[in-house]
Amino acid sequence: MRCIADTAPGPIVSPFPSNPPPVTLRGFRPSDVPFIASIVADALHERYDPSLYASLSAEWGDGFLVASDPHDVPIGFLLGVNQVEREARVLMFAVERTHRTQGVGTMLMNEFLVRCKARGFRRVTLEVRVSNATAIRFYTRYQYSVVDLLRSYYSDGENGYQMAVDLN
Repeated sequence: MRCIADTAPGPIVSPFPSNPPPVTLRGFRPSDVPFIASIVADALHERYDPSLYASLSAEWGDGFLVASDPHDVPIGFLLGVNQVEREARVLMFAVERTHRTQGVGTMLMNEFLVRCKARGFRRVTLEVRVSNATAIRFYTRYQYSVVDLLRSYYSDGENGYQMAVDLN
């Protein structure tokens, strides 16, 4: 694997705030689509056909995690797929703006990696906008490293990085 950026050293350390809001992790439900589509539009600056979410959920239901608030309203999600043998890919991952920096993304990523290891995956990949320094810092805490530059990867023409982590 070719690395074009260094991985952050040391173990994953992601402390939660002292009084985090109660958040539940659960699987995707079709009724989640409007909430997830709104999060995607705001956080990822993309719009997808609503049928995409249910279709991808059907392929690997355990790979589609939803973080919901005490009223069971989605506030974040991680949509993982398995397109390559022994490898998972984070296709979409976002947390609603008002719930960021509260440990929601950490909960989602931790659980996703546990599920990947349980399925025997050896590697997880993802793509991130080169301008998204906050997300890149988040991923490096999980030992993801940049393995490729994806020119004009996003619909608005922005470049992306492909990042990967090997699971042991």
